[in-house]
Amino acid sequence: MIEELRQRLQALQRPPGIDDDPGVLSLGVEAIDGALGGGLARGALHEIAACGEAHLASATGFVLGLSSLGNSAGGGELVWVAEDMALTENGVPYGPGLEAFGLRPERLVTVQAARTRDLLWAMEEALRCRAVATVIGEMRDSEIDGVAVRRLSLAAAESGALALLLRAAPPTDASTAATRWIVGASPSPGAGGVAYAVSLIRNRRGPTGSWILQWSDIDERFLLATHAQPVAAPLLDRPHRQVA
Repeated sequence: MIEELRQRLQALQRPPGIDDDPGVLSLGVEAIDGALGGGLARGALHEIAACGEAHLASATGFVLGLSSLGNSAGGGELVWVAEDMALTENGVPYGPGLEAFGLRPERLVTVQAARTRDLLWAMEEALRCRAVATVIGEMRDSEIDGVAVRRLSLAAAESGALALLLRAAPPTDASTAATRWIVGASPSPGAGGVAYAVSLIRNRRGPTGSWILQWSDIDERFLLATHAQPVAAPLLDRPHRQVA
């Protein structure tokens, strides 16, 4: 009887319509999906950081690619929460750039936060909304409170949404996120797509690794590419962010 009551209480604590296991998001690249245990875990927090300031556009592009795959598979709204300083330094999300990743600007909700703690609070509230499929949090601080990270992970687990924390530089703090990625620019192997040097440096489900990925505008998915070491020119100051 006690076990039955415990199971009923656990069921009541979960939002209606959410399965116990929200599943995984396949990146469509066998090597990466294999390392991730089938794909990127839904209902979890994932950290994506640029390897340097000049590579932030590439990290943003990788985040948008993940968001596109997530929204295509499950639908729902995309919420982008950014600090004031991040928008000042990096520019605002660019409509045509979003459409290049198969994301409709009219399905995007943007939130501007004055402080890091406001950003983390807004992310947590958005994750608890069942109409939201993906939440992106863009921050510039090098460290965040571990308690806040655990709260984001719990909120994502309760709703089954995808939580993506976009950071301007590689973090030095410990992480309880499901995965942590470092992303830089890489020469594109051909016309019609952009490429990313992606390193998975933390993975709760298995091994780490590094890959060169290309985003296909036509197929709206990641492809595995192999070529020379990644390079990138510094970003120019511009009012709108055109991710690469």
